[in-house]
Amino acid sequence: MFLFTVTKPGLRQAGALALCAVCLCGTVAAAVHFSGDAVTAAAEATPGIETTQDIGTYFTGYGFETDLSTAAVDKVKIPKKWDDSFTAFNQVVQESDLDLSDYKGKTVEKWTLLCPELSTGDQDTYCVLLVYKAKAIGAYLLQKPSGEVTGLVTAAKASAQAAAQQQEETQAAAAETEIEYPTE
Repeated sequence: MFLFTVTKPGLRQAGALALCAVCLCGTVAAAVHFSGDAVTAAAEATPGIETTQDIGTYFTGYGFETDLSTAAVDKVKIPKKWDDSFTAFNQVVQESDLDLSDYKGKTVEKWTLLCPELSTGDQDTYCVLLVYKAKAIGAYLLQKPSGEVTGLVTAAKASAQAAAQQQEETQAAAAETEIEYPTE
């Protein structure tokens, strides 16, 4: 048998706690209701990188669709001493607001996923994400077999410009083929 005694101050505290919980739930419900579809995916919103889906979501935030079935993970070590080429590589990584400087000498996971929209017949483009303790520390695009490395922001801008140019060409072609009939 259990006995539970509630005093007047204890009852007030429990009531105040319940009221705070109700207000918090109401605030969260209102925020979800009024935000609707206004919330967009962003790379910075990813709290931790733990699954292949998290990797795909990260790159979707930059506008790149990936093929999750091609995901591969390797362990790589960030060199302790950098030469000019690795310093240049880190500058490419810094485009996506990430930096490898704090991870010199650390072993990290290197996640690689195919990016079908940027791949051509002779070159495949891969989205690469470097992860240390479930935190994204580096991201870039890698073209194979050439080995060319591109920053995410540069590639996203180039992709957007190519899409805009293609749309302009399509509109111009449609305008040329439009037939005008004389009116009486």
